[in-house]
Amino acid sequence: MNFKDYIASIPDFPQEGVLFRDITPLMADGKAFQEACDKVIDFARSVKADVIVGPESRGFIFGCPVAYELGIGFVPVRKPGKLPRETVSVSYDLEYGSNELHVHRDGIKKGQRVLIVDDLLATGGTVDATIQIVQELGGEVAGCAFLIELAGLKGREHLKDFNVFSLMSYE
Repeated sequence: MNFKDYIASIPDFPQEGVLFRDITPLMADGKAFQEACDKVIDFARSVKADVIVGPESRGFIFGCPVAYELGIGFVPVRKPGKLPRETVSVSYDLEYGSNELHVHRDGIKKGQRVLIVDDLLATGGTVDATIQIVQELGGEVAGCAFLIELAGLKGREHLKDFNVFSLMSYE
């Protein structure tokens, strides 16, 4: 399956000069969505993940089916003010702004093999922040899985010490 057939490219969104890769057509097509999730599931098995971690919100969309299929837990990574119990947080820069991520302090157990699942690898800011939290909580990053990699933004360079999977890549 050519997954790029299910990605819409939207110029100047969310701001001028950004070419947004919209995954909603892929999600709307049952076969494409299932096959994309199956590829991430295969990767999760290959890295022997104990738990899936997904950044808000598209990491939820793809991380939850992976966790469900493997019978393992899913830990959400959220923006400030969204988690009700004690959290660990980190601030980071995006390709067009900055943000802060939080995880419940008890979300990841020491020694757990963690697969980080998100829709997009761009500059690597979100995944780098997520890695920092996982490691602070004592988890071991088993790998990082993305639907789309924007290779020209060189996010993979931040992940040279990790096992990285991307379903498709754009220059």
